[in-house]
Amino acid sequence: MPRRHTAPRPPACTARIGLALAGGGPLGAIYEIGALCALQEALPAVDFSDLSGYVGVSAGSFVAAALANGMTPRQLCSAFIENNARSEDLVQPSVFLRPAVAELARRAAALPGLTGQAAYRYAFKGDSLLSALERLGRALPTGVFSHAVVEAQVRRLLAVPGRSNDFRCLHHRLVLVATDLDRGTRAPFGMPGWDHVPISQAVAASAALPGLFPPVAIDGRWYVDGALKKTLHASVLLEMGLDLVLCLNPLVPFDASHPARHRVLAGGEEVIPHLVDGGLPVVLSQMFRTLIHSRLELGMKGYESSHPGTDVLLFEPDRRDPAMFLANTFGYSQRRRLAEHAYQRTRADLRSRRGVLQAQLRRHGLVLDDAVLDDTARTLLGRHRPLRSRLARTLRRLDEVLDDLEQALPSLPAQDAQPR
Repeated sequence: MPRRHTAPRPPACTARIGLALAGGGPLGAIYEIGALCALQEALPAVDFSDLSGYVGVSAGSFVAAALANGMTPRQLCSAFIENNARSEDLVQPSVFLRPAVAELARRAAALPGLTGQAAYRYAFKGDSLLSALERLGRALPTGVFSHAVVEAQVRRLLAVPGRSNDFRCLHHRLVLVATDLDRGTRAPFGMPGWDHVPISQAVAASAALPGLFPPVAIDGRWYVDGALKKTLHASVLLEMGLDLVLCLNPLVPFDASHPARHRVLAGGEEVIPHLVDGGLPVVLSQMFRTLIHSRLELGMKGYESSHPGTDVLLFEPDRRDPAMFLANTFGYSQRRRLAEHAYQRTRADLRSRRGVLQAQLRRHGLVLDDAVLDDTARTLLGRHRPLRSRLARTLRRLDEVLDDLEQALPSLPAQDAQPR
């Protein structure tokens, strides 16, 4: 297979760098792959398939496992987004949508017996009708999609020569976090005492969001999505004493009330005046995103005080971006569009924070590639149209400068903000 780039690589980075990837379902994986491709280009001295440590949660566990096994962000893009990789690397979106036949059948088989028990307790034991009906809740499936298919896909991906499905055989620290359902405690697969579990099983357990995927049985215990405990679990890497930890979080609350300046420049995405107009699915999505992001914000503040010797850089979608909030991630064309969108928005984020990021990165011997960031024709998948007019380019640059000022300038004290 021909190499994409013939230019010599820059000197290898000597800083100890870790990568923490949060979850977000297929959408989260798509965002992280697009964002990682942008980061890889902007930070050419960093090899994202050769970092000191990786931690993944939910969909982020799939991406982290692939990177720790030597796959580059571009290879992940070819396998998961473009479907033009070698056959053993291809990942179809339909793998996440296979029905959990065994779980559905087991719950359905229990329904007649539970119905009889409920009727008996209502008629002869004095249970209220509501209490009797609650017993029927045991017949509801714990998930509708099969994690077995996901586990088999990851196992096949890691069976390629040069990769491993065994944590203990990797050259890099990889931790995939799930939640012990019965104890409500963290399960850090890959850490000592947890590293005997196959990586593919750990990915399935970490991504088993209740309601979508049934809990995963490992060593007689049941495990569900690691995001139930924390959003990022970056503390796993911070405890390794790394110099720099890069964090990617795909899910943020959507700000439908923000002024329209950013939406106009973004190219005419759909405007959502009030989220309540979207009905229950939109309201639940906003609630879930707000809950997990509030925990992330608390965690990031805690890292500053608990690990002052480590720089932590967070990358996530713009809260004003409706494309990531309204995304349908299972169509092929949608997958390509969203990956390109994540790639371009991450590049825009790097440009808008360039001054602040450069200062932090220089402490670790790193520098952003300005030529790459300022190349308006650069794309992830091709056919990206650069801004045509000088006015459009000027407006975009103004937008980036304003965002940079918002990042750099401290907030004015309340008394100073009052008019005199």
